[in-house]
Amino acid sequence: MTDKEIIDEILRREGGVRYTNDPSDLGGPTKYGITLRTLADWRKKPVTAADVQALDEPEARQIYVAKYLKIFDGITNRQVRALCVDIGVNSGPSQAILMLQKTLGVKQDGVLGPVTLAAANSLKIKDLVAERILFYAGIVQRSPSQLRFLRGWVNRSLEFV
Repeated sequence: MTDKEIIDEILRREGGVRYTNDPSDLGGPTKYGITLRTLADWRKKPVTAADVQALDEPEARQIYVAKYLKIFDGITNRQVRALCVDIGVNSGPSQAILMLQKTLGVKQDGVLGPVTLAAANSLKIKDLVAERILFYAGIVQRSPSQLRFLRGWVNRSLEFV
């Protein structure tokens, strides 16, 4: 899977050009899967919900390349890389690395170093999918208001199996 295909799939999963600002969604204002916090971090200045709503696809793609794809460049298994990028978009890149490390049974330090990379390339994708689903279940346990998103999170995860 190419980087363009990975981003195309993320945009599809995130609802494309649709802007959302669901008060129950902990991510807040979102468009193309880019949240207000991610956009502010990318632009290095405060942004508003209106800025998120005005976000265009080329900038969203730039954000995905810089903040999500490049982090996982060392993973040569394309399916594992695509899943890690998707987890990063949905839960944050550092959480994606920790989830990957937990699945691999290596030290969970949040660093995508040589030990993690070597193990990641032989990972069975279903094991990381299962860990991701357990992560979402934990979110719902801690914050029952998030139950309404669980089906979508699980379905998104299962697309990789």
